[in-house]
Amino acid sequence: MPRPQLDPAKVNFIDVDEGNDGQRLDNFLLSLLKGAPKTLVYRIIRKGEVRINKGRAKADSRLKRGDRVRVPPVRLPEANEVPDVSPALQKILKDSVLYEDDALLAVNKPHGLAVHGGSGVSLGLIEALRKTRPDHSFLELVHRLDRDTSGVILVAKKRKALTILQQMLVDKRGISKKYLALVHGHWDAGVTDIRLPLLRTERQSGERVVVVSEDGKSCHTRMRLLSEGARYSLIEAEPVTGRTHQIRVHCLSQGAAIAGDVKYSDRTEALQDKEQGIRRLCLHAWRLGFRHPISGERLNIEAKPDGELRSIFHKVGCSYEGVM
Repeated sequence: MPRPQLDPAKVNFIDVDEGNDGQRLDNFLLSLLKGAPKTLVYRIIRKGEVRINKGRAKADSRLKRGDRVRVPPVRLPEANEVPDVSPALQKILKDSVLYEDDALLAVNKPHGLAVHGGSGVSLGLIEALRKTRPDHSFLELVHRLDRDTSGVILVAKKRKALTILQQMLVDKRGISKKYLALVHGHWDAGVTDIRLPLLRTERQSGERVVVVSEDGKSCHTRMRLLSEGARYSLIEAEPVTGRTHQIRVHCLSQGAAIAGDVKYSDRTEALQDKEQGIRRLCLHAWRLGFRHPISGERLNIEAKPDGELRSIFHKVGCSYEGVM
């Protein structure tokens, strides 16, 4: 079923179908009004210009199949229009599919590609997928990866699949995510469980960072040493919670910044990375295990690191081959 076509210059009435049953109103509008700033969406809801079945609604109102949503005329800035997907990116996306069925799509996201547009990024993974798959009425990210992190990411093709999988993430059960992280120095094999609270803050320069702080939110990461080279160690990191920069900062807390991490590495580590020719963040979402939200089948999806990352591992004397 194609996505509803809007005329932003007029009042539109959208009938909620099965694919949007249970969705929050704000998320429904953000998906519908591509390129619209969040401030605009929340303002038209707050002013009562958006209605559900002729009644006022709140941002967190849940839609039901059969509801009729009134969307007022909105002015969408042309600058936010999603650009065309280059032939090169189309090929990358096609070659990066790890698993696909009627409800789910798993992709090996390349390093350097944002998962969604915003903050100066006009085209992210999800926008590119929607552009190249116009016949899919529903494509939504199940979770996130940092722009500089590569690896497996899930996209839901049905609302029911999205709702079930995101609830698994909230409940912290049923989904196992394992990452490969190349870190500086010697990793103590006895460090297998890190429980340190993390807090979002800003440096004096205004740069946003995450730090270990008693005032932060509880965080838990399981760690396993896989191999060691002379100056680097390769570890498997399994985040039990899902905080921003969790693996990066938990590694840093052990005096082992992730290779290529320009945000958290110190000067010495940055110089060492430069000497080794490391010009990217060496963090890769490696394995994802979960029960299929529709069939209940157990799925274990593995994303092989790209050639550049495998070459870095080899150069510094680390390997993940044969690891179970």
